[in-house]
Amino acid sequence: MCTVCGCGSGELKINGQAVPMRTPAKARGKAGAHSWRQPAAASAAMAAEPSSAPGHLHFGHGPAHAHAPGLTQAEMVRIEQDILGKNDAYAAANRKHLAAHGVFALNLVSSPGSGKTTLLVETIRRLAGSMPLAVIEGDQQTEFDAERIRATGAPALQINTGKGCHLDAHMVGRALRELPLPERGLLLIENVGNLVCPAAFDLGEAHKVVILSVTEGEDKPLKYPDMFAAADLMLLSKVDLLPHLTFDAARAIDYARRVNPKLQVIQCSATSGEGFDAWLGWIAAGVAQAQNP
Repeated sequence: MCTVCGCGSGELKINGQAVPMRTPAKARGKAGAHSWRQPAAASAAMAAEPSSAPGHLHFGHGPAHAHAPGLTQAEMVRIEQDILGKNDAYAAANRKHLAAHGVFALNLVSSPGSGKTTLLVETIRRLAGSMPLAVIEGDQQTEFDAERIRATGAPALQINTGKGCHLDAHMVGRALRELPLPERGLLLIENVGNLVCPAAFDLGEAHKVVILSVTEGEDKPLKYPDMFAAADLMLLSKVDLLPHLTFDAARAIDYARRVNPKLQVIQCSATSGEGFDAWLGWIAAGVAQAQNP
């Protein structure tokens, strides 16, 4: 159970093989025993109440900026610090490992249906032969996306998270031991489709790249600010569809930069090829920097 986001552990699989899940230290022990829990009555009494206004309940106030039934804000903060602290240690090890091999790693994040895999396939097709590359695919179930990547000739490893709604650094570290590293090349990590939880988990990547498609709402950056704040680049995808939609691209970019003024933005389409020269140039600059730190 990821207490930071509330997702269930399910069954972690890497390339179809079940992998034992690591449980945060404070959650280990006898079944049903959780040392960080207060008695139910005490927890309920100590839990922060949501702020309220007519027609509006906000559960994001308080030190934890979240709500979990039966947990106080202080307990949630302690659990989050424990989980993310362990994750950051794994991420640091991943980053050191990648740097030692001159690998430029990107963590691609978005909501479901943004076109991440289609964009990856087109990116790989256009980069063919120009640099070593490999892909880590994250999904709750199936190997569909990894199979699409392998069909391009690129090596791909599938991580299935079960009920988990994001990749974490320990999963990626395990994948790095099984996937042949693209020495002095590019590693693309396609995270589970989710604009919330992946924002909090460093995987050891050089950059998070958030993908927002024009078939979504232009207000997504304000609705899900943590993801856009954590990213260094936003790809505004499927822009070939703009003539057929009411999506306001300038407004979406403005909203994203209200959250993150330093956010770089590339408008692109895997169908028409618009923006791909800029996207591939951005990748090439990152690979060159990883080769010559």
